[in-house]
Amino acid sequence: MKKLLIITLFFCLFSCENKGQSVKKDKTPNIVLIVVDDQGYADFEPFENHDSSAETPNMGKLARSGMVFTQAYTTAPVCSPSRAGILTGKNQFRWDVKASWGPGLPDSVKTIPEYLKEMGYSTARIGKNDLGRNFHKYDVREYPLEHGYDEFLGFSAHAHDYWLLSKEIKDRTPDPSGTSAVLGPLMHDKGEKSYEEGYLTDILTDEAIQYIKKSKSKPFFLTLAYSSVHHLIHEVPQKYLDKYNVKSINNYDPDSLMAYGKHKPGSYAAYYDKYSRLGDIQDEDLRKYYLANLNCLDDNIGRLLESLKNENIDKETLIIFISDNGGSPLTGANNSPLTGGKYSLWEGGIRVPMALVWPGKIKPNQTQTDYVSATDILPTILYSAGIKLNDDTIDGVNLLQSKKDRLLVWKWQKTWAVRLGDWKLTNSNENHWKSRPSNLYIKPISNDLSLKLFNLKEDTGERIDLSSQYPDKVKELETAYQEWCKANIGNF
Repeated sequence: MKKLLIITLFFCLFSCENKGQSVKKDKTPNIVLIVVDDQGYADFEPFENHDSSAETPNMGKLARSGMVFTQAYTTAPVCSPSRAGILTGKNQFRWDVKASWGPGLPDSVKTIPEYLKEMGYSTARIGKNDLGRNFHKYDVREYPLEHGYDEFLGFSAHAHDYWLLSKEIKDRTPDPSGTSAVLGPLMHDKGEKSYEEGYLTDILTDEAIQYIKKSKSKPFFLTLAYSSVHHLIHEVPQKYLDKYNVKSINNYDPDSLMAYGKHKPGSYAAYYDKYSRLGDIQDEDLRKYYLANLNCLDDNIGRLLESLKNENIDKETLIIFISDNGGSPLTGANNSPLTGGKYSLWEGGIRVPMALVWPGKIKPNQTQTDYVSATDILPTILYSAGIKLNDDTIDGVNLLQSKKDRLLVWKWQKTWAVRLGDWKLTNSNENHWKSRPSNLYIKPISNDLSLKLFNLKEDTGERIDLSSQYPDKVKELETAYQEWCKANIGNF
C-alpha cells in the first residue's frame, strides 16, 4: 500500500511538472512587435465602428486572441517622431524641442532592443526604419544595428517602392534616394539585398518567417515594420486589384519623360508625387487601392501568425500590433468617427489601432477602453522579459497596469495637445497636405491655433468646442501641459 502511494505521488508530480513545462510560465516570451503604416481607425475589424469594406480578418483574429485597445495614442501624427516614441518609451520632444519631422535618436536614450539584448535576446528589425534623420546611412545612431538590433533588413526612409527592389533599377534611376520614398535594393545589415522580383509586403513577411525559424531556439525580439498602407497606395499585386475591381497603373520607368511640379522628367520623385495625391487617381478608386493594399497586408499578417503556430511557439510569443499614426487624408483611409488624420493632433491623427496578445497572461477577447500610449509598449515588453526599469524619464506604463485619468501630452511643430481624464485641450489646426483630402476625411471644426476644449467621452469626434463654457478646465489643462514641458523637455 505504501509502495503504491509513493508510485501514485511520483506520477502526479511528473504530470504536474510536464503540464507546467507545456505552458512555460517561467520562460521569457519571444516578442513580435508589428508596426503598420497609416492605417485608418475605422479600418480595423476589432473595433465596433469598423468600416465593413475593410477586410482585416487576420488582424481581427490576432486581436481576439488577446486585448484590443480602443483609445491607443501615438506620440505624434507622423511616422518618424511616433516611431521614436515607440522605440524608446519616451515622448520624443523631450529631446526634439522643436517637435519636428526628424527627431533622430540620441546616444543617451536607450531602446527596446538594447534592453532586451542585455537579457540574452536575439534582436532583428525587418522593414521600415524611420527616425527622421540620417536616411540611407549605416554608421549612425539611427541605423538599427547601432541601437540594439543584431540584424536589419529594410530601408531607412519614409517609404519604399513596393515593386522596384533591384540593383538594376537603382542604377538606372537618376534619384533612387532623392525623395521621401526610395527604390532599389533593401539595406541588409552592413550591405544590400537586391530582389529581381517580388512584392515588398510579401518579401518582408517571407524574411520575418525565415528569421523566426532560425531564431526559435532562444528568446527573440522581432520588429516587423511594414510600409503598408503608406503611399504608393496603388502598388498592389494583381489579384487584389482584381478583387476590388480597380485597374493596374504602370510602375515607374526611369526612361519616361514624365515630369511633375519641381521634379525633373524621369525622376522617381515625379512619379511618387504624381500618385501620392488625388488627380490621376480619384476618390472612389483611391479607396479601392487602399482596401486592396490593406487586404494584402492583412493576408501577410495571417501568414506570420501561421508561421508562429507551425513552429509551435505561438503560445510562448507576445505580440503587439500598432499603427504608427492615424490614417492619411491622401490614401483613402477611414478614421471615422474621428476628426482629421495624419499630420495633425486631432484624434484622427494620433488615435490608432492597437492590440496585445500574451498567452497565459491575457485572456482572449479582452477590450481595454481606458486610454493608453505607444510609450507603454517599452515598459510592457520589459516587464514580460523580467527587466526592471530604473529610468524616471520613461513616459510609458505597463499596459497590464494602466493608469486611469493619466496626463498625456503632445507637441507637434506649432501645435500641442493635452489629455486628462475625459478632457482634451488642443490648439491643433487644419491638416496640411499636397492636395485636397479624400472624401472620407472628416474636416476639423477650426482652422486656426486657438485653444479648443473637448469632452472625448461625450464627443469622440471633437465637434463641440467647450472652451468658452469651461474656462477653468481650459486653464487647468493648459497649466498641466506647461508644467510638464517645463519639467521634462530637455530631460531625457
